Amino acid sequence: MRRTVLVATLAAAATALVMSTAGTGSRNAPADDRSAAAVSGALVDLTHRFNARTIYWPTAKRFRLTVVSHGHTEAGFFYAANNYEAAEHGGTHVDSPIHFARGRQTTDEIPLRNLVGRAVVIDVSNRAAANRDYLVNPGDFRRWEQANGRIPRRSIVLLRTGWGRFWPNAERYMGTADRGEDAVPNLHFPGLHPRGARWLVRNRDVKAVGIDTASIDYGQSTLFRTHQILGAANVPVFENLANLGRLPLRGFSVVALPMKIDRGSGGPLRAIAVIGGAPAGGRLAGGTG
Repeated sequence: MRRTVLVATLAAAATALVMSTAGTGSRNAPADDRSAAAVSGALVDLTHRFNARTIYWPTAKRFRLTVVSHGHTEAGFFYAANNYEAAEHGGTHVDSPIHFARGRQTTDEIPLRNLVGRAVVIDVSNRAAANRDYLVNPGDFRRWEQANGRIPRRSIVLLRTGWGRFWPNAERYMGTADRGEDAVPNLHFPGLHPRGARWLVRNRDVKAVGIDTASIDYGQSTLFRTHQILGAANVPVFENLANLGRLPLRGFSVVALPMKIDRGSGGPLRAIAVIGGAPAGGRLAGGTG
């Protein structure tokens, strides 16, 4: 009963916030596809667990959990507490606009309205399977719109490359499991082409963009132009998302709340999707597939 109430409360809150921040474009959006109807009301966890296997950029400090206490105290009560340390950019996390754009929003400055909203999935997993350096481009968005209707203005756009299936195998996910500066030239994974980023900003005024790879720029990028374009437009980026394959192409909302690090360039992110406008049986979908 408590889980059902919790799911209902979360879904209602997310729906209310989405409706309060949505533009008028949603009124003309096509009906949700059949897969959305099948799992209406489900919560889908879009965040990988943080642990010793969490994938970080080859030069970034990895996640470390140090146990401070885990047991009964002398007074007889149980007490558990840990310390943790890690880079901002690793695991499921947000890239704040300032990450690659001077003077743009830091993590604590990102408006909540840009972290919550209706969302769509652009599935390029077939193309990425044939080319691990695949770049999502405006043609992919136009093809999606031909089949599914216009991407609503002020949406959160999630790019599904299928790379989530490789997590947490760094060799397959990143192209190399090596660490350090020498490993960076060996990175191979899909990303968003700068032209695609510019198209989303100029033509659809997106709130945020997410992807199921280690970076919104593809692994072989050296100038990170996609980061620069999105950051300049104050568009936050969600990286290393999980479970995008469990989402419909449209007909759901995203709630993506990062650790509110003062002056941060990013931070760990807990992201969920709320499928449908109301919960159906309070079902909770999880895992990291």
